[in-house]
Formats: sequence, structure tokens, C-alpha cells
Amino acid sequence: MTLSQLRTFALVARLGSLHAAAAALGVSEPAVSAALAALRQDLGDPLFTRSAGGIALTPGGRALADYAQDIVGLADQARWEVANATNDAGRLRIAATAPFAEHAAGRLLDLFTRRFPGASVDVVAEPAEELAALLLERAYDIALGARPPSPGGSPAAVPGIDSVPFLRYQRVLVAAAKDPLGRLQVPAAVERLPRRPWFAGPAGILASSEEGRWLAARRAAPEVIRLSSETDALAAVRAGEGLMLALGHVVRPEIVGGSLVRVPVAGTPVPGLWWASTLDQHRTTTMARALKRFVATADATAAMVAPGGSRGLERRGSKFHVALWS
Repeated sequence: MTLSQLRTFALVARLGSLHAAAAALGVSEPAVSAALAALRQDLGDPLFTRSAGGIALTPGGRALADYAQDIVGLADQARWEVANATNDAGRLRIAATAPFAEHAAGRLLDLFTRRFPGASVDVVAEPAEELAALLLERAYDIALGARPPSPGGSPAAVPGIDSVPFLRYQRVLVAAAKDPLGRLQVPAAVERLPRRPWFAGPAGILASSEEGRWLAARRAAPEVIRLSSETDALAAVRAGEGLMLALGHVVRPEIVGGSLVRVPVAGTPVPGLWWASTLDQHRTTTMARALKRFVATADATAAMVAPGGSRGLERRGSKFHVALWS
């Protein structure tokens, strides 16, 4: 069997018609029939039978359809990687949601590029709701942070995109040390807190995130003010201007040191996950697969939650960029 024959059969199996497959391939229908006849003879199976509505696959045909699609996908990916190897060898384009870019990208990618010499990494903070389209358009090789939401904001998987969780986090509600809310003795409902602003980074509180769904379930949503970074949001909280759902591991030293206090609110801390998302395994790049495996290692986790600052974000136009690693 040849790759051309498998490609033809995979298309016939998907479209359910020899005529439609011929039109899609830009060849004659007899050419499609000849390719399928060669496969049938080689495998000793009729593969399909003709029916009034087109074709019906035999059990052997259904088995071959799965293999054919996988093989064709791998071949297409190999062809793409070879064609782009000269200009993009070792280059990794990463889309990250803003909280991940601000708090974890720097330490993670410093370690990754030390473990993978020659890797050249560029990170851009992108809105979570745009991640799926950007990956499918191959604008980026991998997305880190929030899981790309399905249309409508659903947490369900997006067809063609493979997402794996790699880091659990918690969001805690914090206030300035002098804030009376820090003296609450029992958890209070969000609805019973005094009305005051809640600060957040440039992404706000994502509706598709765990903390976004938690907040949406409250009867009275607070006013959320977006600032240029979560670092600036925490500065506003320290100044006594409002509250913030902050990453627990980021604010822990300040809570211990007394500059911030945790406000006891029912349902907090809110657990969440950061995800690594790529195109499915047959269409993603070798370097993206390497980073996807690496982010789940113990060394990567230790780097991401280590105390100390990460490389800051730099605004370029309407996007935030993180420095290039190489």
C-alpha cells in the first residue's frame, strides 16, 4: 500500500463517496477507484460496499480508516516540520494567559531552555477565549495557562486541541493588613461582604476559569477592576483600596509577614488548574511536545511555584510579551 492510496481511502471513508473524494483530490473518479482497488487487493478485504447513499465500510474498512487517518496525519506533520526546519529549528511560539505569563513563565522557560539547549522561545500573553482559534490557525505552537474554552465558554474539550493539566493552584481573597475584613472569625458569604472593589490583572477573572465559575455562582457579583498586572492589583490591595482573589502561593509570604491578610469567605480557597494545550498529537511540533511533557515534571513545578519574581510583561501594541529565551 502507498501513502497516496491511504490518503484516498481516508478521504473516501470520511466523505462517504468516491465522487466527493475525487472532487476534493482534484482527480478523476476512475483514479480513485483504481487506488481503492489496489488497496483491496493488497489487504484481501473489500473495505466497503456500495449503497444507495454512497458507500458502507466493512469491519476491515472501518479498522483501516482509523489507521489511514493516523498515518496521513503523521505524514502531513512530518512534511510540515521538514519544510519549516530551516527557519524554525528549535523555535517555540507560546501563547500564555496573563496570570501564567506574569507569575510562572519566566522561571519555567529559564529552566526549559537550559534543559533543551538551542531552543528559542517567545511568549505572548493572549486572551483565553482566543487560544483555540490561535492554535488551530498555527499562530502558536502551544498555549499555557487557562484551558482554551469551547464556544460559549464551556470547559469541554475543543475538537482538534489536546489539553493536559500540569499545575494546581488556589485563589484566596486577600485584603490589606489594616482592613477590618481580616478580623472576621468565621467564613462569610461573598454577598454579605461590604461593597468594595475587587482588583485583578489584565485578564480580569476569567468566566471560563474555576474562580470565574465560582464567582458567577454567587448571588451578587462584586465590581472587578482590571489593572495592567496582578502585581499592580496587589499593590492597590496593600494600599487598602479593595480586595483581590490572589494566587495562594504568590501571596503566602506576605500573609505570613503580615502585609496582607486572608479574608475568610465561604468557598475559598478556590482551586484551579493551569493547562498545556497543543494541536492534537499528529499536528503539533516536536518542540511543543517536549515542553508539554516538561511542564508536568517535578522540576518544572518547583520552578513555577518558587518564591521570587518572574520576568515581567512588556506591552507591545495591544499585546503583552515576555522576553525571548534562547
